[in-house]
Amino acid sequence: MDRLDAMAVLLAAAEAGSLSKASRTLGLPLATVSRKVAELEAHLKASLLIRSAKGLELTPAGRSYVAAARAILELVAEAERVASGEYSEPKGDLVVTAPIMFGRLHALPVVTRFLGAFPDVAVDLVMTDRVAHFLDDQVDVALRIGQLPDSSLIATRLGSVRHVICASPDYLAANGCPARPEDLARHGVISFQSVSVPGTWPFEVDGAEIPASFRARLGVNTIDAAIEAGLSGAGLVRALSYQVVDHVRSGRLQLVLEAFEPAPRPVHLVYDGQTRLPLKLRAFVDFAVPLLRQRLEEAAI
Repeated sequence: MDRLDAMAVLLAAAEAGSLSKASRTLGLPLATVSRKVAELEAHLKASLLIRSAKGLELTPAGRSYVAAARAILELVAEAERVASGEYSEPKGDLVVTAPIMFGRLHALPVVTRFLGAFPDVAVDLVMTDRVAHFLDDQVDVALRIGQLPDSSLIATRLGSVRHVICASPDYLAANGCPARPEDLARHGVISFQSVSVPGTWPFEVDGAEIPASFRARLGVNTIDAAIEAGLSGAGLVRALSYQVVDHVRSGRLQLVLEAFEPAPRPVHLVYDGQTRLPLKLRAFVDFAVPLLRQRLEEAAI
C-alpha cells in the first residue's frame, strides 16, 4: 500500500463527504477509492469514516489522522516544489481564473505578455462566471469582481468598475430617457431572467439601496447577447462599465440613470498566501497587478 496515496484519497473523501464524489474529483474508479480507504483502515486497525444521514463523517480517530495526513501531504508538496526549483526560478504550471468577459478583454492579454516574459511557466486561464474554489478547483490566482467574503486569502485591489445602465441613441430617441429608477416600468428592458418573471435592478437613492421593478421585453443568458441587443435598439441594458466602455465612447450606447448608480464594485486579484509562495506565483502577481490596474484605469467611464 502506498500510504501517501492512501492519505490523499482519504483526504479527498473527507472533504467531499462521499466516496463517489471523491472518485470524480480524483479521476479514479469508485472501487479503487473504496479499496484504498479500506486498506488504510486495515493498516491502522481503526475505523476512519462512518456513514451517516449527512453522508460520510470522520470518526474521532479519523479526524486526528486526517489533520496529520493533511500536514504531511503539504510538507511533501513543499519539498517537491523546492526540489523542482519552483523557489529558485519561475517555472511550472499556474491556474488562473477570471470572469468570462473580463478574462477575454483583460486577463488574457496580460497572461500572454506574462508567458512571453517567463518561458518556463505555463498558464491555464479558466474563464468562468461561477466562483472557483482554490482547493476544489486547484486554483492559484483568481480575479474577482465584487465584495469579498472574509477569508485567509490575500487580496490585492486592482481598481473598481461601475454597474451602468445604457441604451442605444435610437432607442432613447424613440422611447425617451428614463429620469428615475421607477421609469423602468415603462421601458423595454433586456435582462438575464425569463420574460415571464418580474425583475429588479438595485439603485441608490439618498444613500440607501432600493430595488426598481420591471418586466423584461427580452431575456438572454449572456452579457454579450444583452449588449448586442442593446446596440440594436431592443432596450435598456445593465452591464459593468468595462463591458460597454468602447460602445459608450463611440456613441453607440448612451448611459442613463447615472445619478442613481450603486457604489462601484471592487476588482481584486486573490491568491493563497498562507504558505511560502512559489516563485512562479510571485512572478505572476508582480507582473499582472500593475498591468491590470492600468487596464482598469483606461477602461473607466
